[in-house]
Formats: sequence, C-alpha cells, structure tokens
Amino acid sequence: MELKDILKKLKSAESTLSTILGILVVVVAVVFMFNYFKGLANKQKQNGETSSISIEEQKNEQNENALTAENGNTYLVKKGDNLWKISENTYGTGYNWIDIAKENNLKNPNLIVEGQKLIIPKVEPKTNVEIKKLSIEKISEDKYTVQKGDNLWKISVRAYQDGFQWPKIAKANNLVNPSLIHPGNVLEIPR
Repeated sequence: MELKDILKKLKSAESTLSTILGILVVVVAVVFMFNYFKGLANKQKQNGETSSISIEEQKNEQNENALTAENGNTYLVKKGDNLWKISENTYGTGYNWIDIAKENNLKNPNLIVEGQKLIIPKVEPKTNVEIKKLSIEKISEDKYTVQKGDNLWKISVRAYQDGFQWPKIAKANNLVNPSLIHPGNVLEIPR
C-alpha cells in the first residue's frame, strides 16, 4: 500500500475522525470541569466549617466579655450590622470600629453575627484624617528659576493658576522641547 492510498483512505474518513476527536475533547473538558467544581465545593465546605467554628468561638468569647464589661456599654448585633455601622451609630463616625474590635478581642473584625454581644468602649469619636493641602507658593515675578522636580505644567499652575497656560511659557522662552527644562534655567513668565 502506497502513501497515496493511505492518504485517500484518511481523506475519506476525515469527517468521522473529526467527529471522534471532537467528542473526545468535549468528554475531557467535562471531566476537568467536574473535578474543578467538585474541588471548589469541597473548599467552600471546609471554609464554611472553619468559619462556623470561629463564629461560635467568637460568639462565646464575646458573651463572656460582655458579662464583664464595666467600662462600656454592650451592643447586641442585628442582622446586616458590621463594625463600621455600629461605630457610626454609637460615635457618629465609623472610624471607631477599630476600638470596638480591640475591646472585644475580635480575631476577624469582618466576622460578627446576629445576636452577638459587643462591648462598646468609652472613647472619644475619631474624626476623618484630614489630608493637608500642600501650600503652593505662587509665582508673581516675570522671571522664574527652575527648581528640581519642576515642569512647565507645575510652573504654569503656580504662575497662572491654570496648568493649560504652559504653552505661553514655552513660546516666550523659545523652548524647542517643552518637556526638557533643567534646574537653574531662568524662564520668562509672560503676563
């Protein structure tokens, strides 16, 4: 049997071979998907069991702590509560959730359950951390000496309070490449 004869037979059986290979690929894909989802379900089951154990441990620990709360009030967790909400309702700000978590020795602050008793510590309400605005010194003179870290945008903001005015500075100083300025360069600031 020659190579031509073998190729003719393969050519005539091409659709059958394609069908068989297609079915084989589908079967392998189904087996992989089944194993993947089976493993995923087992992981979730294991995580659920450990979570329920830690919930119960945390609940028991909290109930013991709640009985000994002398320096704070107690709070009974309701459905849908989280430490941020409890802190907002108690202190007027959510930032004290950390104090509640520390007072109750919570191993996982994201894990509180309905019916759990929490000690609410007597602390001052925390305010939002304010980000201080950098004081930007305005440029009021007609000449400016470039400092380290400067670019035309920053200089334009300081000179005109508008970064989009940088082309004025580039044009007034005949800059070939406006992106290339060096510390020590003296630029004319057109007014």
